[in-house]
Amino acid sequence: MSKSILFQPYTLGNSTLKNRMVMAPMTRSRSNNEGNVPTALTAEYYAQRATAGLIVSEGTFVSTKAVGFINVPGIYSAAQTEGWKLVTKAVHEKGGTIFAQLWHTGRLSHPDLHNGELPHGPSALNPFAKAYTNDGFVDTVIPKEMTIEDIRQTVLDFKNGAKNAIAAGFDGVELHAANGYLLQQFFNGYSNHRSDEYGGSIENKSRILFDILDALEGVIDFAKVGVRLNPSLHNAQGMMLDEKTIPTYEYIINKLNDYGLAYIHLTEPFTDVTDVPFAVTEVAKHFRPFYKGTLIINKGFTKETGIKVIEDGDADLVAYGVPFIANPDLVARFEVDAPLNTPDQTTFYTDTEKGYIDYPAMAE
Repeated sequence: MSKSILFQPYTLGNSTLKNRMVMAPMTRSRSNNEGNVPTALTAEYYAQRATAGLIVSEGTFVSTKAVGFINVPGIYSAAQTEGWKLVTKAVHEKGGTIFAQLWHTGRLSHPDLHNGELPHGPSALNPFAKAYTNDGFVDTVIPKEMTIEDIRQTVLDFKNGAKNAIAAGFDGVELHAANGYLLQQFFNGYSNHRSDEYGGSIENKSRILFDILDALEGVIDFAKVGVRLNPSLHNAQGMMLDEKTIPTYEYIINKLNDYGLAYIHLTEPFTDVTDVPFAVTEVAKHFRPFYKGTLIINKGFTKETGIKVIEDGDADLVAYGVPFIANPDLVARFEVDAPLNTPDQTTFYTDTEKGYIDYPAMAE
């Protein structure tokens, strides 16, 4: 019997993936050390999950200004880059492929994470969300509106992050332009009230993403670059849909065809948007005709729905999040329809081995 399409190899840019299952990027907060450096524990966690066709690392901060969460490993310092080498080596030794997700949280942060200074955002507008600090989840504040110089520095920070990712041995990078973080804040009319070249029109609001991509030229092959987008994010993470939101993503995704990227990584709606004007309820199905390259889709897929979305032609790869936390051997379990371990949500963001590297594989 031929293997289900979910378990068949797939050519992604310069890499041949063992299967079409992607481990989605997930914050785990295990770099509770001076300098927020990835450790041998981080390496073990990812190596345990190296049977995924592709691993996208937890979001890793491109600068100190990008920080919006405690104990997250960064990718802006030499020590962090050395730490990530442990991770990529461990994954590659297990035959895995791993991309680094480059992250800037923008206004979804807090002064406690910036030595009392305000976090940055496209405009001085509070997302009325939560940031995770040493005191737990706290209310966000009104951010500092970024100057043109701040934006240029941020573009350079992403470029430096990509350079460090390649030096650390990653197979590629994913630009995090989703889930209400900085790049999506620029795209969205509720978070971006600028009147300069980074606000107003669809082209202006999406400019920062293409500035970053253009800056990556010469640093990394575009066939090693992915972009994460969440077009129908609504009433979550400080984002709201309006009449320009979906046209903005249609413009962005169509323009991304010009870059020859590894992939775009889309997310189905976080919340029920059935009755929301301007929303797209089926993201993969809607955007598939706009994009000519590899499309990854994410959000609550099972083995069966993952197979279906690929067979229907709406996506090429399927990203799984929480199931990979509790099931390091998720691919093998799916192949034989084995029961899954139950994730312990109380340990998602703690700083110990418990709930991180101690979930049993089937053989155990």
